[in-house]
Amino acid sequence: MKVGVLTGGGDCPGLNAVIRSVVRKGVQEYAFDFVGLRDGWRGALGGSVVPLDISSVRGILPRGGTILGSSRTNPFKHDDGPRRVRDTLAAHGVDALVVIGGEDTLGVAAELSRQGVDLVGVPKTIDNDVYGTDYTFGFDTAVGIATEAIDRLHTTAESHMRTLVVEVMGRHSGWIALQAGVAGGANAILIPERPFDVDQVCAWVQSRFKINYAPIVVVAEGAVPKNGQMVLRDQTVDEFGHVRLSGVGEWLAREISRRTGTDARTTVLGHVQRGGTPSAFDRWLATRFGLHAIDAVRDGDFGKMVALTGTRVVRVPLTDVTGRTKKVDLPLYDEFEVFFG
Repeated sequence: MKVGVLTGGGDCPGLNAVIRSVVRKGVQEYAFDFVGLRDGWRGALGGSVVPLDISSVRGILPRGGTILGSSRTNPFKHDDGPRRVRDTLAAHGVDALVVIGGEDTLGVAAELSRQGVDLVGVPKTIDNDVYGTDYTFGFDTAVGIATEAIDRLHTTAESHMRTLVVEVMGRHSGWIALQAGVAGGANAILIPERPFDVDQVCAWVQSRFKINYAPIVVVAEGAVPKNGQMVLRDQTVDEFGHVRLSGVGEWLAREISRRTGTDARTTVLGHVQRGGTPSAFDRWLATRFGLHAIDAVRDGDFGKMVALTGTRVVRVPLTDVTGRTKKVDLPLYDEFEVFFG
């Protein structure tokens, strides 16, 4: 059997660990042949295919990014896209695909599976918002990076007695903001799941100044004020219809300064959250996902996604998880409000 591997969407720490795991077990245990599709679905559309073997995945476990490249290409937005994908697979003798990606990449995979393409999905995203799995790899690394940044920002905020607003990734869910904010001792955490009251945020800020501490406010990029609209960088969209976020942190800092008469600055962590070497947990989880994904291929259990439930890796139908977002449970968020202000 020949198996194709592709990585789609934003880059993410741990992608190379999955590729390595899939190829190592597939070659050593099942004598499969492998090819990689370059730049996600773009390579599947254009026939950009490279050979993969054990030597080509040696040493990539600790590397960030993906040796196969990635893109936000949506085959269904291109003329004859699904047919072109199938033609690429047929031309290179690919019998099955391992598709590593987030909600958009896996959404394409689910539709192609319905159209008869044999494939298995592996969930990845630093946002941890893929439905059906307790955790996605990349998330732990992102939280660690954001937490370290918050730790560092505390000292400069206190040196100048100003508010620092830290904007982290999180389009639809606030997992990074919540976990990094709690771990970093933030004085306010704002997430997409609960619209925030700017006056309340300002009250929390002022309460910190009253006891001679400089506040740190952590805000997810998709958070919105009550009775307000999402703050956007611009109106451009990608092939999956997503607008470019970022801007809520700068907007909030201006509001805090205007309403409280105190200095407020913004730090946008942006892509640094998903770059660099993966954490130990992400390497471990990505490796397990890869092992179980190639087992699913061997079993012919297609149209499934590997997922973490507790400590077990299970298989769930792609149709059950695509089109849905795993969001922060508000009772969980409420647990930490005692630390706000």
